[in-house]
Amino acid sequence: MAILTEDECRAILKKALSYSKADECEINLYGSDSANIRYARNNVSTSGAIGSTGMVVSSAYGKKLGVITLNEYTDEAIQHAVKRSEELAQLAPENPEYMPFLGPQTYGPGGKTFIPATAALTPAQRTAMVEQSLNIAKQNKLTAAGFLQSSSGFSSVMNSKGLFLYDTSTNVNFSATLRTADGQGSGYVTKDYNDVAKMDAVGFTKIAAQKAAASTGAKALEPGKYTVILEPAAGIVLLEQLYGSLDARSADEGRSFLSKPGGKTRLGEKLVDERVNIYSDPTNPEVPSSPWAGDGQPLQKMSWIEKGVLKNVSYSRYWAQKKGVKPVPGPSNIIMEGGTQSLEELIKSTEKGILVTRLWYIRPVDPQTLLYTGLTRDGTFYIENGQIKFPIKNFRFNESPVIMLNNLDALGKAERTVSGESSQSALIPPMRIRDFTFSSLSDAV
Repeated sequence: MAILTEDECRAILKKALSYSKADECEINLYGSDSANIRYARNNVSTSGAIGSTGMVVSSAYGKKLGVITLNEYTDEAIQHAVKRSEELAQLAPENPEYMPFLGPQTYGPGGKTFIPATAALTPAQRTAMVEQSLNIAKQNKLTAAGFLQSSSGFSSVMNSKGLFLYDTSTNVNFSATLRTADGQGSGYVTKDYNDVAKMDAVGFTKIAAQKAAASTGAKALEPGKYTVILEPAAGIVLLEQLYGSLDARSADEGRSFLSKPGGKTRLGEKLVDERVNIYSDPTNPEVPSSPWAGDGQPLQKMSWIEKGVLKNVSYSRYWAQKKGVKPVPGPSNIIMEGGTQSLEELIKSTEKGILVTRLWYIRPVDPQTLLYTGLTRDGTFYIENGQIKFPIKNFRFNESPVIMLNNLDALGKAERTVSGESSQSALIPPMRIRDFTFSSLSDAV
């Protein structure tokens, strides 16, 4: 068992700090338990479990920093690590951007990130979930490959300034790809939750099975600009390129899509459609997070884009000091407000368009405009007069999330989804977008 209690962490960290002779010392203690089942060709291929903990000792003399990691917690091992981090700090050059460690902070409530039932998930329960998923594939004469993983973890920090932090979390992640026997049809689903009670492996697999069966006999359409409906699993991989780039320093230094001539930025300007509202909130029950950032700064509800206007960008403590403003930690979670329509209702109200299940292999083309390229896959369908008419061959796209959100046509109900690129979760809606650019056809299934 790798999950240490708050009292256990406090005792270990207090002991470790007692060995410090540096000007400043901060020690991180973390760990996780995880277990998984992987399957392919309708059979389990691997299963396993791992528990691990680690400690990071950071010692500073002035602006010189030395860092050591270890996973042995005897008095001798910890004392040696602290001493070694101090030796490295004294050998290190000064870091002109070094910021002193934080003292005690005041934190608001965090979200309910730890669910006991998820932490207690047994091998038998995981096996039953996978078996049920495989049964759906076999019943529909489809071939399935997938991955199910449950995990729990803790993170704790203590430093010589009096800061102490402790937090725990759980997660269950499921993804599955179902293919037809001839390999010409493919359906995909990916979901993750803190609470295993929300993980409907059967229901999600049924959706992938329906898409696999429906995507055979795909027809080729000419590349061009189309109205598209991006399901959340497709939309997130472009949206995360936008909200992951809301950084003050890169904008100030002219390296960002938010940069303007003369060192100015687009902060306060309308970036996208006025229906776009993106914010972070540690207490959100669907995507809960810790109430503190990685460096210990308190996190609170923060609006990033409000009615299409860029309201805030993140400032590191160093850059905030340099610019004479208050530090703004980056978001620990992301919520994009949606509308009231279901995905099915979005489809019914679409005269002509393309339904996209998934975008993958996302690569940058132009950082200054946030232009990205990638491919559709695992279920791409043509819509006409509110009905899915037939499957279509996959496309390569070239699109910017900024342009995409300026071409917003409609928003569905927001739901939790997980990125197939970064594995990060967010609460985002399906989106109907005008003039989405498909540049060429792809042979991907």
